[in-house]
Amino acid sequence: MPNRSNKILDRTDALSRLSSQKNWDIIVIGGGATGLGVAVDAASRGYDTLLLEQADFAKGTSSRSTKLVHGGVRYLAQGKIGLVFGALRERGILLKNAAHIVKKQEFIIPCYNQWQKWKYLTGLKIYDWLSGPLSFGDSEWMNRKHVIELLPGINPEGLVGGVKYFDGQFDDARLAINLAQTCVEQGGTVINYCPVKKLLKAGEKIIGVEAMDTETKIEYSLKAKVVMNATGVFVDNILLMDAPERKPLIESSQ
Repeated sequence: MPNRSNKILDRTDALSRLSSQKNWDIIVIGGGATGLGVAVDAASRGYDTLLLEQADFAKGTSSRSTKLVHGGVRYLAQGKIGLVFGALRERGILLKNAAHIVKKQEFIIPCYNQWQKWKYLTGLKIYDWLSGPLSFGDSEWMNRKHVIELLPGINPEGLVGGVKYFDGQFDDARLAINLAQTCVEQGGTVINYCPVKKLLKAGEKIIGVEAMDTETKIEYSLKAKVVMNATGVFVDNILLMDAPERKPLIESSQ
């Protein structure tokens, strides 16, 4: 596979490949966090990978996250230890691999009685322990005066102190761009403003897509061994191309 690292996110080069190459191992539809992650993984394993995005990378849900890199404290309270352990590991790896866009973030949980103090302090100490060598920092108890100094707008009535703990914060859209760059470095092709207009089928089997460059209006017929639908909230738009009579897969929650 050719080394394309000198043409990172070169749209002209990507369009050239669409014109000259009609067969791919995998075509990923959707340039958000999931689609880009799939494309990086596939390209790094040597698969001939193409990612198509209808707008800009991370324009949808992936640019509207909480901007937090966390292990899921609330899941710890629900007893989902395995989930928290895995998330904390990924949090640490993300800080290690993308230190330019991930930073440690301090949080304070105010406590208004002794029960809250020991509940949160114990739970967050377990949180620290689960993170192991990838910890972002040790949780600790803060007295009432210190909490008020740091949170001057807090209601002081009944306040006994607070628990400080650490998670992470990151630039989600920048991470998406870095994933796109990495995919190209690994030999993949990524292109935005190139929506899928139709699924190519052989009988009931999906064998590729028809896509269009929205700038030139040129259409491309592209075949693939695997087509991945990673379009997030737009997932039904692609599914309906396969089976127009099917019921929607997702519904709005908020």
